[in-house]
Amino acid sequence: MKKKLSYILLALVIIFIGIQFIPVKKTNPPVESEINAPTNVVNVLQRSCYDCHSNRTVWPWYSHVAPMSWLVASDVNEGREHLNFTAWNKYDTKRRSKKMQEIAEEVEKGDMPLWYYLPMHPEAKLSKADAQLLVSWAKTHEGDTLGTSASN
Repeated sequence: MKKKLSYILLALVIIFIGIQFIPVKKTNPPVESEINAPTNVVNVLQRSCYDCHSNRTVWPWYSHVAPMSWLVASDVNEGREHLNFTAWNKYDTKRRSKKMQEIAEEVEKGDMPLWYYLPMHPEAKLSKADAQLLVSWAKTHEGDTLGTSASN
């Protein structure tokens, strides 16, 4: 029985080491534009949203260790696909308005940031004041074009 457990453990270690060699694409494409928002809103967005919803992702240590690297890269790619604050210029007026509506809804429901992101990033947790600020800002700008600012 002990010998069998030793073989299973050895096999798991070999598999874990082996999967580290499976490449995962983690990129930060160039910033095209920034959403034009008040400084206090931008600060909250950068702290709580930018890792998944911008081209300024900070790739933490665990994003280099499989299988977590696969989840992190997938979440970032999906997040950017749904909303990218550093490619805001790519959205037309109608789409910007829809994005603002979605921001308000997701934050109001407490669906963003994702619950499983927060244990490793407690600073990203939205306080009630932060959530209220984002929801109010998003709802105020649902119908306008919310221009972009030059990338930094």
